[in-house]
Amino acid sequence: MFNKLILMLAAITIFAVVPALAVPVGCNKWKPVGTFTRADRAGTHNFVYQLQLHNDGTAWWIETASYDYMINYGTNSPNVGSWTCRADGMVVVSVLKGLLYPIASGTADDLPYADVSLDQHIKTTYLFSVDDPNTITQFQAHGRTYGPDDDPTDAAGGVLGNLSTRRRVYTRFVASDVDLLIQ
Repeated sequence: MFNKLILMLAAITIFAVVPALAVPVGCNKWKPVGTFTRADRAGTHNFVYQLQLHNDGTAWWIETASYDYMINYGTNSPNVGSWTCRADGMVVVSVLKGLLYPIASGTADDLPYADVSLDQHIKTTYLFSVDDPNTITQFQAHGRTYGPDDDPTDAAGGVLGNLSTRRRVYTRFVASDVDLLIQ
């Protein structure tokens, strides 16, 4: 009986101590607050994806090419949302944006000029690993589209698109005074 009690206490101690000794990983080790960027190519020039993760859990994301040719091809609004750190160290980012399409001049009496108009809302959820203090990698992205009159915050609404598992690496954009030191 005494041996069973000692064995039981030893097992409880092991199960209580081992999780406490676990090494934090990902966002549990490095808090990914700041601006992260990755370059890409669109049409005739390069552009940059800029993802900002703030201390308060808000997220802001924009592509620098969003305003190219908006009257001819349409554009996106900035992506605004939130982020959280999962227990496994992965970061989840959910953002909302509007997809704007061009409309011709004279489309309505009060629209004498060409312009853009909201065509749909898009909610996208991303999964990132936090590789080190200056690098995050996108592992998954899943978007849901909503009509212009639908509620894009309705988790069960809209149309769920295909899951993307393309990996994309973002690096921290760090302030530097190197250009100020050039004479």
